[in-house]
Amino acid sequence: MMPYAPVAPPLVLAEVRPTGAAFTARAFFLHSAAILAVEFRKMVRDPTDLLTRAVQPLLWLLVFGQVFSRTHAIPTGSLTYIEFMAPGVLAQSVLFTAIFYGISVIWERDLGIVHKLLVSPSPRGALVFGKAMAAGIRTLSQAVIIVLLALAMGVRLRFDPLSLFGLAVAVMLGGALFSTFSLVIACLVKTRERFMGIGQLLTMPLFFASNAIYPLDMMPSWLKIIAQYNPLTYLVGALRTLMVQGGGSMARLPLDFGVLLLVFVGLVLLAARLFPGIVR
Repeated sequence: MMPYAPVAPPLVLAEVRPTGAAFTARAFFLHSAAILAVEFRKMVRDPTDLLTRAVQPLLWLLVFGQVFSRTHAIPTGSLTYIEFMAPGVLAQSVLFTAIFYGISVIWERDLGIVHKLLVSPSPRGALVFGKAMAAGIRTLSQAVIIVLLALAMGVRLRFDPLSLFGLAVAVMLGGALFSTFSLVIACLVKTRERFMGIGQLLTMPLFFASNAIYPLDMMPSWLKIIAQYNPLTYLVGALRTLMVQGGGSMARLPLDFGVLLLVFVGLVLLAARLFPGIVR
């Protein structure tokens, strides 16, 4: 009888994955791109939302802008009032489109989609960043509509490639920033009714406490201080410089983009921390 010989267990090769900062960054952006692709498909399937949101800025340009351009009550330097106002209306459109983006997350929570995302291996920051980038792309359609209308109204636009590229980046960054702010609100209030109320409460103060429709020099001192801490002011400044000939100094663009980027990164970190709490 042959003596019993224990059988050695099969050799299991551990899966080797690259580690380090480069791999972490690559994984982050891959997960963000997956979320972006999902959100982009939603936008393509329902383009009517983009068109309906373009109605309000069109009315601002066609009605409000035309009336105030005749009064000459607001000093705008070498620009006509329509030229001064067009970038502000574009910034308003970015704000109004992005600020209600968070309600879709509440809908997704009620449908159980957010629960599935949270149990996935995707980093919370990647989920937030992907949704923010999708919101930024969504606002580009508004920019195209408003730029074409401004051109038809005689606004002296800048059409050099660098300015157009910078304009697109500024619009996307503004949309991403305010959509992330919207996501933070959604994580805090957690109900659609409260979210809509707070969203409507915040949009008009953000808009009027900026240089969108009148220069900062016209503001009382207390409102000017608030405007200087309002990210919409820096978005308007970047859009006015890049969109309109003579709209501003290119030397100010690093400050405008720097503030927008800093606020965006801070909001992404905050939203990533709060995002799991939306299901509680």
